[in-house]
Order: sequence, then structure tokens, then C-alpha cells
Amino acid sequence: MADEKLSIVFVLFPNVTQLDFTGPLQVLSRLPGADVHLVARTLDPVSTDAVLTLNPTCTFKNCPPADVLCIPGGFGVDDAINDAELIDFVRREGARAKYVTSVCTGAFVLGAAGLLQGKRATTHWAYHDGLVDVGAIPVKERVVRDGNLFTGGGVTAGIDFAFTLAAEIAGDDVAKGLQLGLEYDPAPPFQSGSPDKAPPEALARMKKFYGPRKAAFKEALIQSLSGTKSHS
Repeated sequence: MADEKLSIVFVLFPNVTQLDFTGPLQVLSRLPGADVHLVARTLDPVSTDAVLTLNPTCTFKNCPPADVLCIPGGFGVDDAINDAELIDFVRREGARAKYVTSVCTGAFVLGAAGLLQGKRATTHWAYHDGLVDVGAIPVKERVVRDGNLFTGGGVTAGIDFAFTLAAEIAGDDVAKGLQLGLEYDPAPPFQSGSPDKAPPEALARMKKFYGPRKAAFKEALIQSLSGTKSHS
């Protein structure tokens, strides 16, 4: 596909986790032929969870067909999975895209659109057990592929996900060059980036933090799967 346009569509919604989006964007936008579209309900700036606002380039009504459909996650997923217009767009584009992808809790947007049924998938560790509720087969890996479906784990896993997808699209050599150009050579100061590695006190703190969030998300997911999605 080096000489062809590659339509990469990122779906945006309020309170998206910006690194879920900007990490993969930075990698995938450098692919040969990349034609990136940021789609949302309107062209109004979209808020994120970290001050930054994002400017959509198209709406659900006029977005070009997606070769790559990517759904980031974030606390805004609670409302996104109950937004009928957004879910209808994801369902339509997911049915025809060459690659259907997500990062973090964006997997549940795919799930709400019926695109994870019987598929192996991953998501943020705190929400991983909820994948069964959308018909997925949970796999505890940083990046999981099942056919044309690529899912990444929580937040920073989106970068690994993007390089994995880049290699699939353009080949290992191109992906390795992109990795070098972005100097992606992780050397974290702490080995605390997963529940299996984190010290007990850090894990307990994060479980306490995510407890109320998971309860609210569970309610939103039940509402979404019941078919009572909002059009507001």
C-alpha cells in the first residue's frame, strides 16, 4: 500500500484519554500514504482528560470511508457507548474497514457496536474482565490481533499497538524506521507498569481509584447493551 492513500480514521469523543489517541496518531500518521481523519459528532473542539483539546476534521456524516478505524479510550467511553450516532458510525465503518482497532477502553466502543463478538481482545487492566460482557475473549497481552481486529491495552500500550499495526500495513522495515525516527526505546524508571509488576501498595492505590469508575462504567455498559442509547 506504499503508493496508495491509506485512510486512517480516529473517532473522538469528549473526555477521551489524549495519549490513547496521540500515541497511535504520531506513529500511524507517518505511514506512507497516510491520510488521517479525526471524526466526531460536530467540528467543535473535543475535550480530553488532560487539558489538551482536539480539533475534528470531519463529522460522522461526512467522514471518508476508513481503511483503518481506530477508537481510543478514556472516561468519556461511558457516554460514547450510549451515543447512538457514534455507535452507528463505528458499526458502519467497522463493517468495511480493512483494519478495525482500539486502544484501552476504546475496545468497549467496538463491543457496543457488536464488533467484538467471539474475538480475542484486550483493554486496560482495570476493565479487562468486562470484555466478556461485549462477547469478546479476553487476552491479557499488551497488543492482541484477531484477524483484522487489533486491540491495545491501556494508554501507553497504544504505542506498541501502533507499531504492530504499522508493521502489518507497511512491513517490518518501515515500522522499524518509524520506531527509530521517534526514538521509541522505553526504559521506564520503575517496573510498575502492570498489575503483575507493581508493588502491592501501588496496586491497592490504583484499584481504589478505579473502583468508583468501574461501577459507573458498568452501569453505562449495561445501559448501552440494553439498547437504550442516547441521541443527545
